[in-house]
Amino acid sequence: MLIGLITAIAASVCYGTGSVLQAVGSRKSARREAASATAAAGVTQHGGPSLSSTAKAAMTWEFIVGTILDFVGFGLGALAARMLPLFLSQTVISANLVITAVLSVRMLGIRLSRKEWTSIAVVCGSLVLLATAAGHEGGGHTDRATHWWLLVVSVALMVLGTVAVRLMGGGAAILAGLLSGLGFGALGVGVRILDGVDPFDLGTFLADPALYAILVAGIGGMYLHTVALQIGSVNGATAALVVGETVLPGLIGVVWLGDASRPGFGWVAIIGFMLAVAGAVAVAWYGKHEGEASTEPDEPRHLVEASH
Repeated sequence: MLIGLITAIAASVCYGTGSVLQAVGSRKSARREAASATAAAGVTQHGGPSLSSTAKAAMTWEFIVGTILDFVGFGLGALAARMLPLFLSQTVISANLVITAVLSVRMLGIRLSRKEWTSIAVVCGSLVLLATAAGHEGGGHTDRATHWWLLVVSVALMVLGTVAVRLMGGGAAILAGLLSGLGFGALGVGVRILDGVDPFDLGTFLADPALYAILVAGIGGMYLHTVALQIGSVNGATAALVVGETVLPGLIGVVWLGDASRPGFGWVAIIGFMLAVAGAVAVAWYGKHEGEASTEPDEPRHLVEASH
């Protein structure tokens, strides 16, 4: 349990730091797009970022380092998902919201309100409750149809997110964050049920649809998160991601995979889980219209606004 918790916390730190670095890279790229004569080419007709503008954001050094941290976080998170109940591992990993919020103050010039700090404190307190209540993790044995369903749902989520961003533009920031979170949640479920891991069997491993659900959900979730960071509040998008990657996987772990709390601590786990989700939603709500200062003192104000 302790090793699993340390692993999940390390994954959380990697994800939180990576999110802020990706936001810095995305917004630096957006400022360049706004300053260029071809700025209109960087958005769709509905105001969302185009694939080319997202690709340019991914070429900044901040974004590259953030992506590397995401991959490290992915590996650590996968280990945590196999060592802890999903409602605990996913919630601890989702505490990267706290890392994101604190670092965004320094790196993005964001000023957090008292309500946002209070919401973050609620998330932290809920994690303590969950860690106290967590019992054993269930098994990962499910029928093959479940693996296929996970792949189908993962593809559907990523397609829905991509279409929504192109049609809704800037209005899809929270939705993109939520769908990316659901993608990461599907990834966590896929890691738990993946066949051919213990003991390792290459043929079984490669033939499992859950493996491809992990790839689709992971890559698609990362893309939608990048888009959400480009078009909306970094804390709001990350909070929506927290809800997506916490609620559904936690319920699946309890209902289908046998995850459980310690005897007599079920009510503590429920309260902790509900507080974690409520705190994340509160950060999303209060951070939706956050005011961000430029990280470059000589930057014209209209370029800062254009990057939002």
